[in-house]
Amino acid sequence: MKTDLLSGRHIGINDQDISLMLRKIGVSSLDELIEKTIPANIRLKKPLALPAPLSEYQFRKHIAGLARKNKKYTTYIGMGWYDTITPAVIQRNVFENPVWYTSYTPYQAEVSQGRLEALINFQTAVSDLTAMPLANSSLLDEATAAAEAVSMMYALRSRAQQKAEANVVFVDENIFPQTLAVMTTRAIPQGIELRVGKYREFEPSADVFACILQYPNANGNVEDYAKFTQKAHAADCKVAVAADLLSLALLAPPGEWGADIVFGTTQRFGIPLFYGGPSAAYFATRDEYKRNVPGRIIGQSKDKYGKTCYRMALQTREQHIKREKATSNICTAQALLATMAGFYAVYHGQEGIRSIASRIHSTAVFLEKQISQFGYKQINAQYFDTLRFELPEQVSAQQIRTIALSKEVNLRYYDHGDVGFSINETTDLEAVNVLLSVFAIAAGKDYQKADDIPTLCNIRTTLRRTSPFLTHEVFCKYHTETEMMRYIKRLDRKDISLAQSMISLGSCTMKLNAASEMLPLSMPELMGIHPLVPEDQAEGYRELIQNLSDDLKTITGFAGVSLQPNSGAAGEYTGLRVIHSYLESIGQGHRRKILIPASAHGTNPASAIQAGFTTVICACDEHGNVDMNDLRAKVEENKDELAALMITYPSTHGIFETDIKEICEIVHACGAQVYMDGANMNAQVGLTNPGFIGADVCHLNLHKTFAIPHGGGGPGVGPIAVAEHLVPFLPGHTLFGNSKNQVSSAPFGSAGVLPITYGYIRMMGTEGLTQATQTAILNANYLAACLKDTYGIVYRGANGFVGHEMILECRKIHEETGITENDIAKRLMDYGYHAPTLSFPVHGTLMIEPTESESLAELNNFIDVMLNIWKEIQEVKNREADKEDNVLINAPHPEYEIVNEEWEHSYTREKAAYPIESVRENKFWVNVARVDNTLGDRKLLPTRYGSFD
Repeated sequence: MKTDLLSGRHIGINDQDISLMLRKIGVSSLDELIEKTIPANIRLKKPLALPAPLSEYQFRKHIAGLARKNKKYTTYIGMGWYDTITPAVIQRNVFENPVWYTSYTPYQAEVSQGRLEALINFQTAVSDLTAMPLANSSLLDEATAAAEAVSMMYALRSRAQQKAEANVVFVDENIFPQTLAVMTTRAIPQGIELRVGKYREFEPSADVFACILQYPNANGNVEDYAKFTQKAHAADCKVAVAADLLSLALLAPPGEWGADIVFGTTQRFGIPLFYGGPSAAYFATRDEYKRNVPGRIIGQSKDKYGKTCYRMALQTREQHIKREKATSNICTAQALLATMAGFYAVYHGQEGIRSIASRIHSTAVFLEKQISQFGYKQINAQYFDTLRFELPEQVSAQQIRTIALSKEVNLRYYDHGDVGFSINETTDLEAVNVLLSVFAIAAGKDYQKADDIPTLCNIRTTLRRTSPFLTHEVFCKYHTETEMMRYIKRLDRKDISLAQSMISLGSCTMKLNAASEMLPLSMPELMGIHPLVPEDQAEGYRELIQNLSDDLKTITGFAGVSLQPNSGAAGEYTGLRVIHSYLESIGQGHRRKILIPASAHGTNPASAIQAGFTTVICACDEHGNVDMNDLRAKVEENKDELAALMITYPSTHGIFETDIKEICEIVHACGAQVYMDGANMNAQVGLTNPGFIGADVCHLNLHKTFAIPHGGGGPGVGPIAVAEHLVPFLPGHTLFGNSKNQVSSAPFGSAGVLPITYGYIRMMGTEGLTQATQTAILNANYLAACLKDTYGIVYRGANGFVGHEMILECRKIHEETGITENDIAKRLMDYGYHAPTLSFPVHGTLMIEPTESESLAELNNFIDVMLNIWKEIQEVKNREADKEDNVLINAPHPEYEIVNEEWEHSYTREKAAYPIESVRENKFWVNVARVDNTLGDRKLLPTRYGSFD
């Protein structure tokens, strides 16, 4: 083990372990295992040409050097991004805490109660501030949320509108340009037209089904949209509003003047700028639309003993269930950032949030009064934080820019010469005086330094908020750091994360997120950079982005990379839009069909539909491979209309299909492209790659293979890599002069977490990355060898081996005993483990991926647990355990049940709570018993105010 390199710390298996594991698997060497697992014709002929690996110490110096190249100016550009203060208690105990950032999406409610409570705090805060009854638990960013609002309103069209084929959304011209660009990308393939105009001149027509407004608008002006909304509703048009959430502490919330959907970003709630992301979008709507809401909703339910608890509700994994009928392809959201924003609301409460908003607004009003005395004309009649000035004749925008930059200040410069700025939470008295000096010097005026900012208000009475918000006790109790710290800790003790034990989720690659990769995220030079600062102020970020892009091109074997998509599903969508743009450019835009194997990830067909294609499903054979005869037939049948094949490799069934090169050749022969879903790239890196195999485009889940943490369901990053002919069609950004295929608000998506992947690649190097892939395959085959004689393995490759993951057979268990895969999943919680992937991609099974990061001791403990559960299943089968009252169907067993004076089960408390000795050493106590999912769906309670009484 090379302890000076990350690979020696990241990879959990040593040389001595390897020999023991290989004997169990039945091969003589690791090379032999790889040869029998990965087809020879797709194996790379030479190692990846990556830079030599850095030690952890060397990387720390390297990333610090890059960070220093960024210039952290005081920035007032606004436009959807605002500097904010992350409370230290939240940064330290959530953002930098592996219990929060390494946890998985809370599909298993019983071991996710802390995250779920944090997210219902987020939903409650959003509902309160927007005055809407229902909010989801986050989306990717504001622009994506806008696009989702358009899609949702399109799906909600009335029968009359559907009959009239209404397909127009009216968009007020004063919307953020990045939001309009992403909406346009998403609307075009769905046949939706965006009609941009002045809201005051809007006249309803039969083809318009919805309207989008910005509040305050892109110039910073606060408009009174109440009459407009009434007019739109009278014409059967729904109204969606992009609202600055912090401003709603002072402004009348859209829910009170009739909005149907309110969306935006929660970045101002303590989330650093991160050069544009990640930060959690919010999405709120009416209760009657709850089954149409994109993303996840957290709701209240009860466990089997009646204890109130939380769970994901309604459309949980709906894109996997509905596939091509899904109304959204949302998979990853921004749970970690939503959690932080929710805690920000808890920490400050109503009084604190209103105080922050009032201080920002007062500062803006004070500056308007002072700067106007220098001869500038402020043109926003009503505003929250943003001022826009017409300049005196003798003053130019360039003069102001020069003076501002000399004082390390970034302002906003409008196209026709106006200059403005947006005040934020960090703007203090010193910053105010610097702003005054900039405008005074440019105008040749004297100014007097301010020594105080009085409380002022520019907002007229009819636009002011009068209703309370954040009234639940959770927002009133934790305003001291001691209480807040204890509350956060109380919640994190309810969750299983990688800090407790291996998370064996197949297809989700829950690997180590090394501390050396995570540390740079807390560097001020990386946290505090606005995405629209001049390029010379972001040289460090730009160099990092270029280096990372080059590394990813090398790893994938492709010519171009876009880091803009901020989730895996967004990457799928982006890749398909790039393919369509290319086909249009060569006169093949009529190709509108996507061929997808039946084994594909559920987001594949959902993304294809969202991208404007129709899907053709290709069968799989009994071994889990693509049925080659069916593939040939489907390609021949659709050869003139086929745009692409979407295929996951190795497959979702956990095997390397031997015919993959031929599959690519068959698809290419008819003029179509090959899209490779990179969700399983952890089995490819260093050994093969999509470019070498013959694909044209792939997306990469940086939150899987490349070490970005899952964060309880996000942040995710899903960049795409493409072949040479597709490079011209990669996403642009409207604020950089090219909005083609733009898919996120920020130019580089969630740039703030890219240092994690950059560090992972630079510290692992070619040899380390290749060893990681080999070890992931080794670990999976070791588990398969240890569990094959009990549970059984559903699919194996041509030579009898699995890839980096495997599917355990549980269907026969159910037939023989009535015990389901869900019962096994819940029983694992009693042993301190998160469940594997449940009933996906094959119903009635468990999919396991051990990753390369786990030690042999941890693998063996997991095997012991699975074998002990197998014994418990046999006890039921042999009638040694009661079929109606056994440890499996009653699992998990919460602490409150174990210590209860009454114990009416047919088995002992010890068997329930301490089934094997290793559990005694590291007992994780679940907080609730099995959750009632049906109740939670039947009576959705998505805020803190719900009650089953």
